[in-house]
Amino acid sequence: MLIRIAHSPDADDAFMFYPLTAGILDTEGLQIEHVLADIQTLNEHAMKGTYEVSAVSFHVYPYISDKYLVLTSGGSVGDGYGPLVVAKEGLKSLKGEKVAVPGLLTTAYLVLKLYEPEIEPVVYPFDQVLDAVLSGQVKAGLVIHEGQLGYKDKGLLKLVDLGEWWKFQTGLPLPLGCNVVRKDLGNEVIRKIERLMKKSVEYALSHREEALSFAIKYARDIKEDRAKVDKFVSMYVNQRTLDYGEDGRRAVRLLLDLGYKQGIIKVPPPKVIFSDEDIQTQDEAE
Repeated sequence: MLIRIAHSPDADDAFMFYPLTAGILDTEGLQIEHVLADIQTLNEHAMKGTYEVSAVSFHVYPYISDKYLVLTSGGSVGDGYGPLVVAKEGLKSLKGEKVAVPGLLTTAYLVLKLYEPEIEPVVYPFDQVLDAVLSGQVKAGLVIHEGQLGYKDKGLLKLVDLGEWWKFQTGLPLPLGCNVVRKDLGNEVIRKIERLMKKSVEYALSHREEALSFAIKYARDIKEDRAKVDKFVSMYVNQRTLDYGEDGRRAVRLLLDLGYKQGIIKVPPPKVIFSDEDIQTQDEAE
């Protein structure tokens, strides 16, 4: 069976998917094909159910929960850190300001809207956000991926770390991205994919230098600094990538509930989110 796994061409995804990309793991009879695209494009494809497995933003999940479940491994979670809002100079408030954002379905945008509902978002590809700020097209920019470590090199200032703000507000980590699996594959295949995803992350973490050497070519602006790439990968591929943990799962539900209550998410979040919970629910029903 062909399983297309779609994910971002960035260092953290490249690191965690390295064992599958390099053919290191036994894929249990599944034929794995990797598709690379930026997160906004992946979110849009997930709305159509294009790929069997895909990295997506948690923000988009309520819109695709009829087609997908969240895999228990492979998530990107910031514990006390996360997407940044940066600018050329200090601002007392973002209220009414033009802010470059990397997509309206990204989790970073969802959290920014919870932080300050009255921004004026201007959508740019994620790798053009810093340049939009530098050129003066916008007052501030919402930075994801490696830009979280590279903005200082461009002379920009941090206004707020949204992961830090979220932790202060809730006491919880900030779930940003996840890997989803299509429901129509059935429980047997979903279990296989769950095992493969966890094994892939485990192998990458236990063969760090090997996986990092593969991932560094996807690190864009920071790829000349191996220590900085290692730091970025550590931020988003760690023990929480193996399993969200109880508090991580609570954080997912709280984030989606708040987004819905604030009118940012237009459909109610589903009751069942994670693949293991769905399979357990089915087993109990039988």
